[in-house]
Amino acid sequence: MIFKVFYQESKTEIPVREKTKTLFVKGESEREVRRKLANYPYNIEFITSVESKFLEYEQKNEDYKVLEIE
Repeated sequence: MIFKVFYQESKTEIPVREKTKTLFVKGESEREVRRKLANYPYNIEFITSVESKFLEYEQKNEDYKVLEIE
């Protein structure tokens, strides 16, 4: 399953909507994705699963890239 993660690059700065970034992570659950990203300095705002038409739409974006983190 593919999850879209909305995050800020730093845990120490106050979140600002305009600085929110996204990445895609392969995982079985939201909990697993959070565990995989625990060692990164990201301030995770929101995680959502991406399926069917929404996934097709995201795949058309040139920035679409799925991270396969162990």
